[in-house]
Amino acid sequence: MFAYYLDLALHSLRRSPVLTSLMVLAIGLGIGASMTMLTVLHVMTRDPLPALSAQLYYPHLDPLPANYPTNNDWGDPSDNFTWPDAMAMLKAHRADQQAAMAGGRVLVWPVQTGRLPFRVGGRYATAGFFDLFGLRFEQGRGWTMADDEARARVAVLSHGLAMQLFGRTDVVGRTVRLGDARFQVMGVTSEWAPQPQFYADAAGKGNYGEADRFFLPLATALDLGMSVSGNQASWKEGGKTSGYYTWLQVWVRLKDAAQVRNYRQFLVDYSAEQKRLGRFERSSQNAALYPLMGWLEHEKLVPGDLRLQLWLALSFLIVCLVNIVALLLAKFLRRSGEVSVRRALGATRRDIFLQFGIESALVGLLGGLLGIAIAQAGLWSVRHRPDSYAHIARMDLSMLALTVLLAIAGSLLAGMLPAWRASRVVPALQLKAQ
Repeated sequence: MFAYYLDLALHSLRRSPVLTSLMVLAIGLGIGASMTMLTVLHVMTRDPLPALSAQLYYPHLDPLPANYPTNNDWGDPSDNFTWPDAMAMLKAHRADQQAAMAGGRVLVWPVQTGRLPFRVGGRYATAGFFDLFGLRFEQGRGWTMADDEARARVAVLSHGLAMQLFGRTDVVGRTVRLGDARFQVMGVTSEWAPQPQFYADAAGKGNYGEADRFFLPLATALDLGMSVSGNQASWKEGGKTSGYYTWLQVWVRLKDAAQVRNYRQFLVDYSAEQKRLGRFERSSQNAALYPLMGWLEHEKLVPGDLRLQLWLALSFLIVCLVNIVALLLAKFLRRSGEVSVRRALGATRRDIFLQFGIESALVGLLGGLLGIAIAQAGLWSVRHRPDSYAHIARMDLSMLALTVLLAIAGSLLAGMLPAWRASRVVPALQLKAQ
């Protein structure tokens, strides 16, 4: 029976190509615009590290003076750590795995002579960074706490940077020049590019940027005075190791609710202690512990105008569906004579409703395929915008499937009223009129 109704639907659509094209175009435009914005929102809010995100937490302290402004366009300075506070978190060992880190960009000098140096971004971190986030090594390993304490000049390269410099990844023991210093390569990681870069300084507005291409011990980079990217704020004289200069990020991995509860209390107790010592001025209750996804929400990585554009696109889809209701109503009622003959031959109202429902779904399927093409064109235009997130605006399989399903569901919804009206046609009156 389904094949019979499908054949009727195809025949009907071919019989009125202009009307069919208008309906497919309407649903395609509405779905295409909506899916463009839904896809952008989807890639910006998805879990960047699904395998570990449930165990990753960002501690938050508030070392700022009581009158220091926090509602800045560039973010809240207390979202980053001072050097003494970050080191205190690590030395307390309240988490099984933990690391402090900061971003940086350096000039990389090619191994081959005659080539020009180029600038890349990477991460300065304490030992434990690689285990904390589950990075995989193709060659070698990461550095240890002893290397941190010794300010060892060692480096870990990403697969891409190793290939760019040496044309191979088995380069452990080789030397690379980063900035003005030379480092011995300890390891090469597989490509690792979580988006957004949840572990980086979120207020730097670069959390959808390029993946880190090198990793250096944090203390070594500090000793060498290497440049740091992201927001840095200070409220008293002092350098990066003072307690009045926020620039670091700290992440910890906690396995269960008891560890989370204990760590949260540790942050409150630490803040209270610093307040008693006269370092912190604000309430110790400002201390917080954010789960990974909660931290992304706290940082408001999704621009407000993007949500507005999504609502506008969905409104446009509703307008398109309303027009499809009108077009289907006109098309189905124009076939009252055909419906009357089928009813006179024994077709029930359910059969008529089902026949036109399948025709609506077929329009939705064709509109969904057109919507995919329009959404791809829309995402292509988004990728050419200067926004930091533009390069990740790509549609995955789940969004492709959602595009088609949303188009079919929308067409079925729009076709319910016309199909119901058509199924209520009284055959005797129509046949008599003809």
